[in-house]
Formats: sequence, C-alpha cells, structure tokens
Amino acid sequence: MAIDMSKMKKKLNKLNNKGGNGARYFKMEIGNTYEIRILPTPDGDPFKQFFVHYRVGDSAPFLSPKKNFNEDDALDRFVRKLYDEGSDESRNMARELSAKARFFSPVIVRGHEDDGPKVWSYSKTVYQELLKTVLDPDFGDITDPSSGFDLKVTYDKNAGKMYPETTVRPRPKASKLSKDESQVEEWLANLPDIDAMQSRKTPAEVQEILDAFLMSDGADPEALASESTRAGGNSRVANALADLV
Repeated sequence: MAIDMSKMKKKLNKLNNKGGNGARYFKMEIGNTYEIRILPTPDGDPFKQFFVHYRVGDSAPFLSPKKNFNEDDALDRFVRKLYDEGSDESRNMARELSAKARFFSPVIVRGHEDDGPKVWSYSKTVYQELLKTVLDPDFGDITDPSSGFDLKVTYDKNAGKMYPETTVRPRPKASKLSKDESQVEEWLANLPDIDAMQSRKTPAEVQEILDAFLMSDGADPEALASESTRAGGNSRVANALADLV
C-alpha cells in the first residue's frame, strides 16, 4: 500500500507546531482579513485571560506574578509607587510597565486547516465583542463543531492611529467545523496548551528584569533616587525609586 502523503503532511505539521511557542500562535499581518473558527475547550471556556507585561526593557513578554498568581512582585510594587508619585512622567511610565489584560483562544484558520489548531491572542476590546456575540441569541455557542459560526477578523491600521486594530464579525450562517469528523476529533484532541505557552517568571526573575530596566541607562539606582529627591520628585523614577533602593 502506498504512503498516504496527506497524512504525512499532517504529521510533519504537527511536529513543526511543537517546535516552539511561536509556531502555535496565529499571526496576523496588517491589512489582511482572515476567517477563523474558535474551538471548544473541555472546560467550556475558550476565552483564557492572562495579565502580561510587555516592553519591560529588553525582556520578552511575561506573566504578572501578582495579577495572575498573587505572588510577590517587585514590578507591581514599582508600578504602584509610580502612580502614587503623581507626576505625568511617572504615570506614563506606570502605564507602560503595567500588566495588560490579554485573551487567548484555540482556533482553526480557514485555508490553513492542515496547520492544525493555533492560538489567537487578542485585546479586551475584541474579547468584549466576542462575549456579545456569544450572548446574542442569533449566534450562541459559536464554538459548536456542528452548528457554530466562523469569524471574519480584520487586522488593519487606520490613518492617524498609532497601533493596528482588530475588528471581528461572525459569519451570518452556521457551519460545521469540518465535514471530516475524524479531522474534528484530531483537532479537539490536540488543542494547544495555552497555559504552558505563557512565560511565567519567578519573583526573583522579575526583580532581575526590573533591576536591568532601571539600570538600562547606566545610572545607579541610589543616585537616581537622590537626584529625584533633589528635583522634587520629577525624574523618571521619582519617589518610587527612593522607596525601592
């Protein structure tokens, strides 16, 4: 019997998807519209929420120990000190360093079904739109494999906007996840482990990331704190640094 090349391709794609977290994410390009289907999850909640820190110095994104796990968190304390300091500069920095709510769902991307389940990461605004759709009696359970709904997702940057925006709308007609029932079973049996795909840091590691960020301009934290005090609390670390060193 000859080798079934379509099965071999699926096996290869499955191996490639295990090659790293980035391989499992659904990546969108500006100016494109995609059609996706959110997959049902065993716990009945396909919308997973995490609080993620972005752009903290050279660090890759990582989960907030405080907001996700209620652990000791030097960065969370630093952000609160910046807010308490009260200057425009300190508040702007606090907003940049604060953990952002981010949501994650397993999806199939239409036209790329052979890639298997991917993880879609999206904002609170998109999450709210998805909840409205689910609670709309015209749609309901959009993840149902037999009678759910695909979504049209547009990712674009409008003139005058700093960042791209994502818009989502459900297709008007219900559809099957796939006509191939064995394919559906395979997808649902191989959902990405969204928890494992997140970068979790220990409190000590977060402290190191914060220290590296504060030292990124080559200055000494104690000197910066003293400078802040002399300047009346208007430097970038202000009273926050004075309390932390």
